[in-house]
Amino acid sequence: MSDAPPRPIALVIDDELEIRRFLRVSLNANGYDVHEVATGADGVTQAAMLRPEIIILDIGLPDISGLEVLLRLREWSRVPVIALSARHGESDKIAMLDAGANDYLTKPFSVGELMARIRAARRVTLPASEASSAQVGALRIDFAARAVTLNETPIKLTKTEYALLRMLAENLGKVLTHRQLLRGIWGPEYERETHYLRVYVGQLRKKIEADPDNPRYLVTESGVGYRLRGE
Repeated sequence: MSDAPPRPIALVIDDELEIRRFLRVSLNANGYDVHEVATGADGVTQAAMLRPEIIILDIGLPDISGLEVLLRLREWSRVPVIALSARHGESDKIAMLDAGANDYLTKPFSVGELMARIRAARRVTLPASEASSAQVGALRIDFAARAVTLNETPIKLTKTEYALLRMLAENLGKVLTHRQLLRGIWGPEYERETHYLRVYVGQLRKKIEADPDNPRYLVTESGVGYRLRGE
């Protein structure tokens, strides 16, 4: 039985077979256990399942854009991401870097350059633990799938309702102030618009609470903010 440490996992998300083959051979030769998918949706799913040490992400995917994949990943993970593209426009690089990519490579590129970028990206310190979901009683929030279920029944939320619930779930059991929630969801210019929160909290409670007037999950901290009750 070998005592060798496990190889770090690299996830390649690219629809070009030739690029995936090149990356698989290159990364394997440099000590990585390589997993590959051809669509953005599969990439998000595999990222949640595998918890890779590095993700190589193509911008141009057949289902959803690489930018959308990155935005979904950054909702719950700080895994280092190297973006790939055949495009040369500066706006593409800026969009990916602003969304949380650690670095950017334009095709074609050399193995040496790829590995140097990966080493630099992996120097980023990751949180000690990253949860891809949160659960309180029968309420489950799956960050990777952007799905909410209650008693295993899907709950349909608007984009803003989900953003509010996600922010509370990421801070399970902690009180988030009105200002923190407004700034995180609507932006700093909305920090005084507390009526926004009242409206959306009310809508959320109608969907996730058996008795919205006596909430079990989404608790009001009077004069301060809201908390998703931890168990």
